[in-house]
Amino acid sequence: MSTDLFCEIIAGARPAHVVSADEVAVSFLDTRPVFKGHVLVVPRLHVETLADLADVGPFFSRVQAMARAVEEGLEAAGTFVAMNNRISQSVPHLHVHVVPRNRKDGLRGFFWPRTTYESAQEAETYAAAVAKALAAE
Repeated sequence: MSTDLFCEIIAGARPAHVVSADEVAVSFLDTRPVFKGHVLVVPRLHVETLADLADVGPFFSRVQAMARAVEEGLEAAGTFVAMNNRISQSVPHLHVHVVPRNRKDGLRGFFWPRTTYESAQEAETYAAAVAKALAAE
């Protein structure tokens, strides 16, 4: 068993404001929220990235339910749902951020710069490379 921060929360060895817990996932408040009510949904089984999660369906059912619950429970107009894989992943345990959102809440755009493709041909090259890797799975 890993000893990362989230595994410790799952095991009950570290305190957290748990919102939900079952055999698939544990959800708790982020200690450094973007907005109050910011929830992290983590798989109970230790995996570091989305690619490592064998059965994504049950986990994302929990994420979907949490997004609904954050909106309804906090009377939020919507949610921002996000995940990092390795880069910018503060804890090496898969986790999805469910952040309550409201119009004019101060959060602007995405947290990374945008770019453009030089041409449709360049875009197609990228699409083909990803499609090829997907077909090889």
